[in-house]
Amino acid sequence: MKKIGILFGQENGFPQAFIDRVNEKQVDDITAEAVSIDKVIQGVPSGYTVVLDRISQDVPFYRAWLKQAALDGVAVINNPFWWSADDKFVNNELARRTGVQVPKTALIPSRELPLTTSDQSFRNLVYPFDWDSIFDYIGFPAYMKPFNGGGWKHVYKIHDREEFFAQHARTGQLVMMLQEEIKYESYYRCYCIGGRYVRVIPYDPYQPENQRYLAEDNGDGDLLNIIADQVARLNQYLGYDFNSVEIAVRNGVPYVIDFWNPAPETSERVIGPENFEWVVETAATYAIQRAQQQTPGTDNLTWGNFLQQAIHGQQTAIVPGAKKAAAKKPAAVTPAKLPKNGTELVEAEMEKETPAKKTPAKKTKKKE
Repeated sequence: MKKIGILFGQENGFPQAFIDRVNEKQVDDITAEAVSIDKVIQGVPSGYTVVLDRISQDVPFYRAWLKQAALDGVAVINNPFWWSADDKFVNNELARRTGVQVPKTALIPSRELPLTTSDQSFRNLVYPFDWDSIFDYIGFPAYMKPFNGGGWKHVYKIHDREEFFAQHARTGQLVMMLQEEIKYESYYRCYCIGGRYVRVIPYDPYQPENQRYLAEDNGDGDLLNIIADQVARLNQYLGYDFNSVEIAVRNGVPYVIDFWNPAPETSERVIGPENFEWVVETAATYAIQRAQQQTPGTDNLTWGNFLQQAIHGQQTAIVPGAKKAAAKKPAAVTPAKLPKNGTELVEAEMEKETPAKKTPAKKTKKKE
């Protein structure tokens, strides 16, 4: 029997719904349960085939356990090694290599010294920082946010340099980014599962939490299809199995604002019943497929195109005047729906590293 486990913390609703949905499908030799850990001994297998991770970003003990499980052959969603290595600033740089538009961004050192450090620890950092060059490049208004945060925590809109220094003084030991403001006409939050299946949702980040996910959208179908394609391409490049991406559209051009949410919001109260149903069904179906494909004792993780290309020595840096390396094209994207029976994803669409011919993609429906 192959076991699919879900590792979670304080959240309610989605974990049990995910477990129930997997088990309701009654796939031969596959069952789902909440992960249970009573000991961790090196070299002793965890007993799971697939683990959907919803909490290790906050619990280092779980992250270490997941890495050992992955080394034993567990298909961990998401890859704990890559998740431990990247952040919003790095991903912003990598996103440019996929051809999507991103806001101008600068990395800002923490206002206070990290614990166990002193002034001597920062002898390579020029003080004062070249703030004028940064402000001239980014412009005002701008947004200051943590380089590896989430949930819109510690995000500040900055109107001038005086406000920047005042807000920066309140950020303590957080390493921040300063990012160009994109004055948008529409905004979307997009869920992506399996690197292929995308749900494009109209979104208003300035509304109360349970009113941000909008039911109606007047966006152009072709534009929504472009957004779905970009979201899939980003997740394939970074190697995320379960992620959400935020897109702002300015003058008809999508700008990727945030795409490092590997444990995105799944509360039915917040995201709404239809979106919740899509996430539960798609996640359950994808986890089953990963369990069916898993080979014990081997590497069953998803490694993004960025790492795969780097291993083969392909150029990934954006160098002025240099010839740009050809990026692999993503496979076809299904923006929102699964087959009615919901038992398995379409094999052709889930096949990785397949340089299929480009075919016209279906328009994303405004409302699922």
